[in-house]
Amino acid sequence: MVSIEGLYKKFGKNHVLSGLDLNINNGGIFAVLGPNGSGKTTLIKSILGMVIPDKGVIHVLGENIKKNPEYRHKIDYLPQIANFPSNLKVKELIKMIKDLRQYTNEEDRLIELFKLTPFLDKKLGNLSGGTKQKVNIVLTFMFNSPLIILDEPTTGLDPISLIRLKDLIQTEKAKGKTILITSHIMSFVEEVSDEIVFLLEGKIYFKGSISELKTKTNQPDFEHAIASILTDNHA
Repeated sequence: MVSIEGLYKKFGKNHVLSGLDLNINNGGIFAVLGPNGSGKTTLIKSILGMVIPDKGVIHVLGENIKKNPEYRHKIDYLPQIANFPSNLKVKELIKMIKDLRQYTNEEDRLIELFKLTPFLDKKLGNLSGGTKQKVNIVLTFMFNSPLIILDEPTTGLDPISLIRLKDLIQTEKAKGKTILITSHIMSFVEEVSDEIVFLLEGKIYFKGSISELKTKTNQPDFEHAIASILTDNHA
């Protein structure tokens, strides 16, 4: 699904990615973790074509992304911060995104799932952060792409909406899709992930299941395993 070889990226003198190699197989939920500055956002944006690496090759769905920008139509992306036009109504934004992308009938089901019907005629600038995030989720999941990238998807969600998001992610996984997630919420990561990819100083420090990470770090639970990595590398 995603294959990355020898990825390098620096901003000024700051080396953000330092020869990163990563293979993510088709199907399953993969959490990309790491401390601030570890390269998570740069990695995700490189896969999306929003950041151009200094060196390295990225293949998505078997295509070299440098040679074929059309691959982006096969990715559904939820950005960490949804900068919607504040003067647009929710229903206008949904229609605009539908017109830009492709035919879909999924939006009605998702609007009902996240109880957004009362907000459809409201302007985006008047919505709370949590409601904007629900709109963000609807826009992401209303298409049927094989790869879904979710950057901090739980931001601002109430407990019921969080449960619905988890169920939605599992439903998409059951369809054979590949889902990449970044999150600072370890309980969420532990609940939904099949594998984690832990970045440290621009390289892959660990890739595998949470149980494998606990064994490697000799820690009883996931949060202590992550803390152990950070402590060992900042000692």
